[in-house]
Amino acid sequence: MYILGISAFYHDSAVCLIHDGQIVFAAQEERFTRKKHDFGFPQNAVSFCLDSAGIKSKDLDLVAFYDKPFLKFERILETYLQFAPFGLKSFLKAVPLWIKKKVWIKELIKDSLAYEGKILFPEHHLSHAASAFFPSPFQTAAILTCDGVGEWATTSYGRGDGNCIQLHAEIRFPHSLGLLYSAFTYFTGFKVNSGEYKVMGLAPYGQPKYKDIILTNLIDLKEDGSFRLNMKYFDFCTGLKMTNRRFEKLFDGPARKPESKLTQREMDLARSVQDVTEEVMMRMARHVYKVTGEKKLCLAGGVALNCVSNGKILRDGPFEDIWIQPAAGDAGGAVGAALAAWYQYLDNPRTCTGNSDFQKGSYLGPCFSRDQIHEFLVSRGIPFEELSESDLYPRVADLIAQQNVIGWFRGRMEFGPRALGNRSIIGDARSPKMQELMNLKIKFRESFRPFAPAVLQECVGAYFKTSHPSPYMLLVSDVREDKRTNGFENDATLQGIEKLKCPRSVIPAVTHVDYSARIQSVDAATNPGFYRLLKTFNEKYGCPVVINTSFNVRGEPIVCTPEEAYLCFMRTNMDYLILENFVMAKSSQPALEESEDWKKTYELD
Repeated sequence: MYILGISAFYHDSAVCLIHDGQIVFAAQEERFTRKKHDFGFPQNAVSFCLDSAGIKSKDLDLVAFYDKPFLKFERILETYLQFAPFGLKSFLKAVPLWIKKKVWIKELIKDSLAYEGKILFPEHHLSHAASAFFPSPFQTAAILTCDGVGEWATTSYGRGDGNCIQLHAEIRFPHSLGLLYSAFTYFTGFKVNSGEYKVMGLAPYGQPKYKDIILTNLIDLKEDGSFRLNMKYFDFCTGLKMTNRRFEKLFDGPARKPESKLTQREMDLARSVQDVTEEVMMRMARHVYKVTGEKKLCLAGGVALNCVSNGKILRDGPFEDIWIQPAAGDAGGAVGAALAAWYQYLDNPRTCTGNSDFQKGSYLGPCFSRDQIHEFLVSRGIPFEELSESDLYPRVADLIAQQNVIGWFRGRMEFGPRALGNRSIIGDARSPKMQELMNLKIKFRESFRPFAPAVLQECVGAYFKTSHPSPYMLLVSDVREDKRTNGFENDATLQGIEKLKCPRSVIPAVTHVDYSARIQSVDAATNPGFYRLLKTFNEKYGCPVVINTSFNVRGEPIVCTPEEAYLCFMRTNMDYLILENFVMAKSSQPALEESEDWKKTYELD
């Protein structure tokens, strides 16, 4: 039996195909259209999943869409009516699109897929809950979902048992932790629904100066984690902005203009809303533990991508173990919708051993054969060297140790926002200059943003204050004291971004200014090739850690094809590109002709 799950029309449209209950393919539409966070109907991702499985749409037994469009439209209409006559401009912009297209999703799916079968519409937060629980390694668990908004729900909790999920309670729009965080994302000058990572990365540079102001004026937080927002400070119900003038007065002036210089105010704002978010999530987790009696917790929804909060729940919370959906945002809703159809609707049995999850490392996208890559390189006249497996890993380990930045393209593309060793840019974590170099010369992004360490699973506890697996880069932990340097004492007088100047550990390129790191643990079973590279680097150079960041530049999706990987390699200051077993040195490549528009966009000479 084949079931297709679809998410679309908000952000990060995606598709998931399951076969007899197993996730076999999943991908976001942005990887094919090259439009970051593409929210359109995921036609290309559908084609990839069906073609890869060797089936046609007529072979599908069910299609599941990740929310209920009519219920969401009801919420939009009721919200505008509640705040009328305010919000007319926003109403005139949003409602025609819904009437023309978004409420007719059933017909759109049938027409786009040439599909005549049954279509299911699980509620948005059930799709999130299903994406969290059903792929997890737990037979029973508590479930907590938290995002901006679905139909009405913004937060929900419940319990999963075998093939059944029951959601017990929810918080409803406009009261949303995700929208609170997005309001500060907007106010600090970043883009909503994509810049939240930046706020999280900026937070350690600041002090929680505004935390009490947030808790006193913006959010009424209860002991059980339930809350209400004070809507007189927000504009997202009826306006085209997240915040209003009252918000500006409360936080010392207007919102920062995008791309303008970051000040200590933005750093303090980021730290303050991050601390509030962690407090809310911790209270929720404790309440859910108390009510459900479960010892394991599953998380999904956009807020579950806040890996600092996740790490705190694991470290300081009441649960023995947690599992987070790697594509926790709306893209993962496609996975949840398909699995909800398989387990909840069709009542198929589900049995877990507790040893491993069912997400398959999230390596669920396209891959390219040796012959396909060879044909691409030869047809373009690209100089390359092909190495055997036994020669490849020592060679790349040496290149890393020689301070080269390497594009690493092997196996199936990752599903979700993180590159996990198949579409990655890698470098030497021991280098004190590599963090700034990769941010400014490779990624073309803000210098303050931290990079993640990829580390051998068996060595996690030797470098970090945890031994818990973190295969999806969704947990933050501190670097162990014995791996730190005396950076704190040396830079006590430094403020803000200046703190970057002082190395803080033996792996400074992946150690944030508060000694934290967003860990990716790598094991041989899930990704044998990437594991072998880290193992070889450790054997030769005594360090089981490398930098791992996504293979893309700022403003573009992670690369999908060999051609996209090569273009990204040539447009940046990467030194080497690895396409499966083909090695390309930048010094050997002919010049790449680029348009003036592209050069201007990325500030290249």
